[in-house]
Amino acid sequence: MTATASKRMSVAEFLVWEGLPDRKYELYDGVAVAMAPTRGFHQILANTLNRLVGNAAEKRPGCVGRAEAGILAPPRADTYYQADIVVTCSPSDLGNTPYVGKPVLIVEVPSPSTEDKDRKIKLPDYRAIASVREILFVDSQRRYVEIHRRQDGGRWLVDLLRDPDARVTLDSVGLDVPVSSIYANVTFDQSDPAAVSNT
Repeated sequence: MTATASKRMSVAEFLVWEGLPDRKYELYDGVAVAMAPTRGFHQILANTLNRLVGNAAEKRPGCVGRAEAGILAPPRADTYYQADIVVTCSPSDLGNTPYVGKPVLIVEVPSPSTEDKDRKIKLPDYRAIASVREILFVDSQRRYVEIHRRQDGGRWLVDLLRDPDARVTLDSVGLDVPVSSIYANVTFDQSDPAAVSNT
């Protein structure tokens, strides 16, 4: 995130506001914040995930995946996020809507500049969305996958995966693939043990 708009806005105002050309924005506490352009491994991973998740979602009647989808943060009227991938199975989200109102799966590929906000601000807000069943984080700096699953009673179970043979199972869309499939087109620096750890 590199630039902000000086005027505070509601989500309704934000959706008709025109920022700088060729820039994408999120709205946080009424302030429009420019998002840093994605690059490199982030783009590759997002593209792979979009294909894997999208193909799985298409096998579930009425479910679709949306890339770079808008998400509201309930119960606020002044916050609008953009996730890398969102899957919804709600008929109200299947048209030309500016955001996904009832996501079942949210996928984020954090980068060094967004990881802090993704984990400390977005993740709690995503968990507060009643329709969300799973949240997937895929690291763009090392092989590391984090799956948050909603449990009965509102509790969340978290799976942390690094082994290339570990299975990434998403019940919300019926996806079951090894970690290696997600990172198939990404080669990290072999000199960084944290980037390639099998443990």
